[in-house]
Amino acid sequence: MSIETVSTARAFAGTQGVYSHKSAATGTPMTFAAYVPDHDAGAKLPVLWWLSGLTCTHENAMLKLEYRAACARHGIIFICPDTSPRGPDLTGADVPDDDAYNFGQGAGFYVNATQPPWAKHFQMRRYIEEELPALVAKNFPVDMALQGISGHSMGGHGALSIALRNPSRFRSVSAFAPIVSPLNCPWGEKALSGYLGDNRAAWREYDACALIADGARLPHLLIDQGTADDFLEEQLKTHLLRDAVDAAGMAADIRMQDGYDHSYFFVSTFIAEHIAWHAERLGLPSG
Repeated sequence: MSIETVSTARAFAGTQGVYSHKSAATGTPMTFAAYVPDHDAGAKLPVLWWLSGLTCTHENAMLKLEYRAACARHGIIFICPDTSPRGPDLTGADVPDDDAYNFGQGAGFYVNATQPPWAKHFQMRRYIEEELPALVAKNFPVDMALQGISGHSMGGHGALSIALRNPSRFRSVSAFAPIVSPLNCPWGEKALSGYLGDNRAAWREYDACALIADGARLPHLLIDQGTADDFLEEQLKTHLLRDAVDAAGMAADIRMQDGYDHSYFFVSTFIAEHIAWHAERLGLPSG
């Protein structure tokens, strides 16, 4: 449960750090970023988990996503994990990979893989749901009763599916351009078949729309999706989430943002609104 400090820097009356540790879940070293606003001694702060998308590491959001000013204003810790295990592992052996950008390293899809050769290391569900929260709770001043989760693209899929499987854990859930139904898009079908095998029934616990259809509920969702996103029609299929929440009678604010694409320029435009939305649901005063 120990961590090593890779780097720290002052930013917006807080500390942006990068940390590494040996992961039991993945059997590899793992690196994550954590922004901690200044706070009184002994204080515990809410935490917002950010899950990144395909090809990303902890660094993409840390460098491109303009979250620090809003997190400092509201007093929220912001955690950016990696998107997959990477090699070599703790024994010095290589971690499996794939030549495609949407599978293997950088594309863990936040699942617990069951198929060889992925099962040994690609246990990202366990890492995000169990190991990393325990590690963060031990080493940072977090109030684990006040958690929110968000993410982008593959990370939006991760945020939605993790929250729907653990509804009592999170006070607030949002996403940007999420993959809402991996069962019904090429990215998801490739990842879930590769990591989990051909039994599509086993895929349902990693599909937000399927989880909602099967009875999972959240009090509210905030979704932003750009209308100029090249992946909208084939991969993201936001309309499937709208259909699912409407059929379930579940509250969701699904905002189609005119002219915005899939990039961090889009996400950065609206991230402060999301953080304020999370802050309200985490019981924080408006900044």
